[in-house]
Amino acid sequence: MKYIIVLGDGMADEPIESLGGKTPLAYAKTPAMDELSKKGEIGLVHTIPDGMKPGSDTANLSVLGYDPKIYYSGRSPLEALSIGVPMKDTDVALRCNIVTISDDDVPFEEKTIIDHSSGEIGTEDCAVLLNEVKKELENEEFKFYVGTSYRHCLIWDKGEVVELVQPHDVLEQKIGPNLPKDPVFRTMMQKSYEILKDHPINIERKKKGLNPANCCWFWGAGTKPKVSDFKEKTGKKGIMISAVDLLKGIAVGSNMAVAKVEGANGGLNTNYTGKKDAAVKALTEDGFDFAYIHVEAPDEMGHQGSVERKVKAIENIDRFIIAPLVKELKEKGEDFRMLILPDHPTPIRVRTHTADAVPYLLYDSTKEEHHTWDYNEAEAKESGNYVAKGHEMIDVLFSR
Repeated sequence: MKYIIVLGDGMADEPIESLGGKTPLAYAKTPAMDELSKKGEIGLVHTIPDGMKPGSDTANLSVLGYDPKIYYSGRSPLEALSIGVPMKDTDVALRCNIVTISDDDVPFEEKTIIDHSSGEIGTEDCAVLLNEVKKELENEEFKFYVGTSYRHCLIWDKGEVVELVQPHDVLEQKIGPNLPKDPVFRTMMQKSYEILKDHPINIERKKKGLNPANCCWFWGAGTKPKVSDFKEKTGKKGIMISAVDLLKGIAVGSNMAVAKVEGANGGLNTNYTGKKDAAVKALTEDGFDFAYIHVEAPDEMGHQGSVERKVKAIENIDRFIIAPLVKELKEKGEDFRMLILPDHPTPIRVRTHTADAVPYLLYDSTKEEHHTWDYNEAEAKESGNYVAKGHEMIDVLFSR
């Protein structure tokens, strides 16, 4: 028996008037998921423990079977593992987004945060920009490391875990009230803007109508993570297939393998087929028992507030990952159990994460059921199936 999780990051949502009162998941054309739902089980699972902030860090730990209340030490340290940052026990890691803030002629604190991802800027260009920041701001206490796209890492020697605002939580707001209280971080952020605002890459981006990547934004502070070995915990040899350093870092910390998929970028036009191919190869040729396919696109579209693009992201997952994955595994004679779910909702209305329960779909190729439901939030709720503790969901997947 092979086991698969297909996770559409932020895929869950709320009913939207422009979609006829449906959610993006209910509105999207998802024939593969709907067919599997009729042959399997749907329900709701609560991935965010009470009292914890909803995020891809806590939620994906939960989906992988790690209780965030035990294993979570901060988001950026998990990403640092993926990047290969050698963290000391006394280090604190922080996420360093390169974001877009308004370039109007007002004091720095009066500027507005426009885009937490700088238009999904590519890693190559963003690395050039981060290196300019490093030249000016890096010292013995603070070290910068290049990540993926707009997502980078800052290591603070002998630092402390400070409360910092997530940029995607305050889009379209003035940055002043959301800046760090620590004057050192505030100064670094302001200096980064002065360094980046007139960089040739950003001048060219603005000419093309793209958002400039013009300011560092620090958040997600945490200490060196200690995640237990996945195979020892579950008995399954697992592989992570994701474009996102956070997910790769969780895999590194838990001694899962990490697939390299060319063109996987975390955006709407990521290499969906490449991710599917990596899963098929891992499960049918390379001796893996479990594949975790993570797709960031629905979350990014939720943060952008784009209904149309979020629907498209969901349809892409169905068309280019789930449908061919099921077909190819069956053709190869593999028995498998597949769990499909979001990690958390990223509603278009708020453009950030919420802690509501998310719909899951569990399909077993050896034990097909007969139902009339489709896979979406409303019908998952109506099913009456509910898993209260997200970190126990993987036990349901592995129950056969």
